[in-house]
Order: sequence, then C-alpha cells, then structure tokens
Amino acid sequence: MKLKANPANLILRNGRVIDPARGLDSIADVLIEEGKIIEIGPKIEIGAQKRGQFDPIDAEGKWIVPGLIDMHVHLREPGEEYKETIASGTRAAVAGGFTSVACMPNTRPVNDCAALTRFILSKAETEGVCRVFPVAAISKGLEGKNLAEFGELRSAGAVAVSDDGRPVESSLLMRRALEYAKTFDLPVISHCEDLGLCSGGLMNEGRVSTRLGLRGIPGAAEEVMAARDIILAELTGARVHLAHISTAGSVALIREAKKRGVLVTAETAPHYFTLEEELLCSFNPVYKVNPPVRTREDIEAVKAGLRDGTLDVIASDHAPHSTVEKELEFEFAANGMIGLESSLPLILRLVREGVLTPLEAIAKLTRNPARILSIPFGTLAEGVDADLTLIDPLIKYTIDVKTFESKSRNCPFDGMEAQGRAVMTLVEGRVVFSVSD
Repeated sequence: MKLKANPANLILRNGRVIDPARGLDSIADVLIEEGKIIEIGPKIEIGAQKRGQFDPIDAEGKWIVPGLIDMHVHLREPGEEYKETIASGTRAAVAGGFTSVACMPNTRPVNDCAALTRFILSKAETEGVCRVFPVAAISKGLEGKNLAEFGELRSAGAVAVSDDGRPVESSLLMRRALEYAKTFDLPVISHCEDLGLCSGGLMNEGRVSTRLGLRGIPGAAEEVMAARDIILAELTGARVHLAHISTAGSVALIREAKKRGVLVTAETAPHYFTLEEELLCSFNPVYKVNPPVRTREDIEAVKAGLRDGTLDVIASDHAPHSTVEKELEFEFAANGMIGLESSLPLILRLVREGVLTPLEAIAKLTRNPARILSIPFGTLAEGVDADLTLIDPLIKYTIDVKTFESKSRNCPFDGMEAQGRAVMTLVEGRVVFSVSD
C-alpha cells in the first residue's frame, strides 16, 4: 500500500470506542505507537519522556471503530481503468471510512489465474491507500464451464471465489466449486440469479413494471438460486456466501437455513434497504441495478434480516460506470451504482431508526466480513495494526458526487441530505483520509 508519511504515533482522546469483536462500547482513549494499537482505556497516561512523541486527536463525540471492511467492490482494473482504478477506488474507500476492500473478479481479463491475482496485489501495494483483497473467479473466464485453479489462486492471495456479475448456472459445477473451495477453506460468493427467469428484465417485476411497460425481474429469479446454493452448501458441508440479497423470500430462505446449521452467510447493500421500485418511474438509469431495487415489503424484510442477524454483512457492491455506459436510454444503460463514499451515512440511518444498535451496525462492517473472508482485521485488539475509522454520527452534509474520489459518478444518492460520515481513516496508524484533506 502506498501510504502517506504521516506520523504513526497518535493518541485519540475521549471517543466512543466500538469494537464488536471484543464486545466493547465505551468512552475511552486509543494509543497508537509505530502503527500498532498499544492500549485502549479511559484517560490513558503517557509518561513525561514520551508525551511529546504522540500527536493528540480529539475524538470527543465521535466513534472510534475498527477500519471498515467492504467485501464486495468492483475496482475495474485491469481492463476498464476509465471507470475506476485501484488507486482511485482505494481513495474512494478511505474517504468512505473503509480500510479494506475485497474486489470482484469480473475485470478484463478476468481474475481467474494466479498471475492476475498477483497483479492486483502488486498494484494495490504500489498505488493503493488501503488494503485490497482479491476475490478470484469460480470458473475460467466467468463462463460457467470449467473451474479455475482454486489452490493456485489461494496461494497467490485470493480470499474467496465468485463469478459475481453472472451466476454459476450449472448445479453440478456449483457443487464441485463448493467441494473444491472447502479443501482450501475458501468461501464461495454466489451471485444468485436464474437467467432464464430474468432474461431481458430491466427492473423489479410487479405493479410498477407493468405500469411502465418495462420487462420485469421477479424476486423468484434470486430466490431460486439462493435456495439451490443453500441446498448444495448443506450437501457438501461447504461455506457459501450469498451476495446482494434483495428480496423477502431470500431473507426467509437464509433464516431457515441458518436454523438448520447450514454454513451460509449473506450480505445486502444500502440501496436494498433505502430505494423503492417507484423511483424507476423517472426512467433515470442511475437507479438501474442488478438485482433491482424492489418493493417496500422487500425493504422491510431486508431490514428485519439485518436486525435478527440473518444478513451478516452490509457491502456497497460499488459498481462504477462512465457516462458512456450509464447515461443512455434506460433499456441500454449498464446496471450498477457506486457506493464506497455514500454507504456509511445510509447505514447510520438504520441506527437512528432503531433497526440496528451501533455495535450491531459496526459488526456488519468489520467483524463479520473479516470472519467470512478469514482476514486478520476488523478489530481494535491491542497489538494489531491500527486500522481504524473515526466517525462523526451527527455531522450533517449533502452528498455531492463532484467531491468523490471515485472516477465514476453513478450514485443514486447524489444531492441527498445525510447525517454521519467518516471524518478520519487510518491504515497502520497513518492518516490516509481526513475531512480536512
């Protein structure tokens, strides 16, 4: 990682320290020395000889949390650098409070071999400002025909496998993928979509799509594949993670599977608990995404799934597109929204609404994704690298895509009045973002 040469000896004073991995939620100081968390506690005393070596940061009224982890982003490099690069994507990440991101394999060429995985890690090391964890392809070329070499990909640094952007249509191939991944303790991230049920669909199938005359994508297109992959995970005893869950039916399937002890985890994205299908009456392609935004009933079911732990993670599904792909007639516009720099205030809204406690919300952005990906982050334990995020939960501002670090502007929340944001992001104890930057 390319880090700013800021001092790595800091003391954050009087913040609300929230660390779900340790069950910690209290007012305390955090002492960082040489990039490591040395001590957490109330009113930490520093000896006179060392006092001048630590830069103080006033964190009163703010949350000090482990560096946020987004386990589902598209960095577009290699191959589509005009949309996003590892450099611009990681700058967007730290501006949103994220110190770690897991990037999906649907690049050009596809990340389906060790050389591509190493390339991404090398680029992240020289040009990135946060940690980057590559997710490799399940199948070669994302074609759904032959499995990629999971062992080589794991050795090269892949933390999971996925054909995200496309489903694995063959049930047999998905079974083999789960069995193969289990050998290397790799989670399989499933893009749940039955292409036959949603072919040509542009938005959620229902009353609004009928009124607009747009081809619909039924919730069953997601739910059929979610059910299949849950059944295959149960058969193989392997871990499956279901990406971008959007429907009430999928939430119910996952909830029941967890009760049976199936090794299934799941994520949703902020647009699935904030945006309703009626927004598409504007025919604005900024709202076009796959799976599509759905009904008020689906939104409430997703919130319930977050509340009761059925949905483990909130991820942005950051999908940058240029105006060339996005600002077209609705039918021809690309699917996807950017979210690295707008996710946190939407998640904090869930806290204000009483859907999640602060500890629960931060868990879905730290401990849980770290556990699923088996990466040693997402905690403020003493002795670990000081990856942390300072959040002001009360600050009010207007989301403005013109200020974003991302190269793309396809954010449906542009112009929204927001409350709460990351005001400082640290990686290895170095300040890589602050609102004064």
